Amino acid sequence: MADKNEEVKDVSKDPEIENENAEEEVSETKQEEIEEVVEDINEESEVEKLCKEIDKLKNDYARAYADTENMKKRLIAEAEQTRKYRIQSFAKEVLPVIDNLERALATEVHESDESFKKGIEMTYNQLLTALKNEGVEEIDCLNKPFDANFEQAIMMEKKEDVESGIVIEILQKGYVLKDRILRPAMVKVSE
Repeated sequence: MADKNEEVKDVSKDPEIENENAEEEVSETKQEEIEEVVEDINEESEVEKLCKEIDKLKNDYARAYADTENMKKRLIAEAEQTRKYRIQSFAKEVLPVIDNLERALATEVHESDESFKKGIEMTYNQLLTALKNEGVEEIDCLNKPFDANFEQAIMMEKKEDVESGIVIEILQKGYVLKDRILRPAMVKVSE
């Protein structure tokens, strides 16, 4: 029996078996290290994906915020325009009334109708004052150079002692509302 124990001892101390066991342990250790590296790579890849998604979401947020701010500015500008020119359609409808009142005031009346004319004049002045308070003003162009932005030339006439291109007569008054033309003035211009 002693021989058998020696054989067993000899086998356990066999360098080939020890090498195989050592290689298996190294192999298992390397496998574990490789798995850890792969896990780390996967984690880094996941982190990169999350960072890219965060960047995309930040970009989307910035765009949405900018769109909202632009819409807000546009709505404020539109509201300001609406307030600024709220009287425009009414003023356009009143301009023919003003023209008719001016024609009525330009006619000759008898002494008995003088109070009637005075009433028309007061109404005319009140209407002009109310429109002026809202920013409606007459275009002043008589004896000034013709400006196609504010006037419409209906006739041309050669007139001595007047330069060419000067407004010599207003046939129909023009009006502006703040900086917007309601109606251009119809004028006669010198040649």
